[in-house]
Amino acid sequence: MMYGLLYSGYEGWGIGNPIGWAGSGVMMIVMMVAIAVFIVGVVRMLDDKHPQHDSSQALAILKERYARGDITKERFEEMKKDIR
Repeated sequence: MMYGLLYSGYEGWGIGNPIGWAGSGVMMIVMMVAIAVFIVGVVRMLDDKHPQHDSSQALAILKERYARGDITKERFEEMKKDIR
């Protein structure tokens, strides 16, 4: 009779064991964070709106803008320093 009162039938992972509940909650949080990091990584990898330019491409664009008269010589020199 005493055995029936102490045994819950969950092999130690039931309501009577708070470590089991806390462990599953922690694992759920870890998995949610891992999934979020994965999704953010995939989105950043696929983002083609802002391709990375090297300095030679940026300098060519800057020279083109200066040649068209879009920017002044002072602004051209300032932006050229920023590129390098």
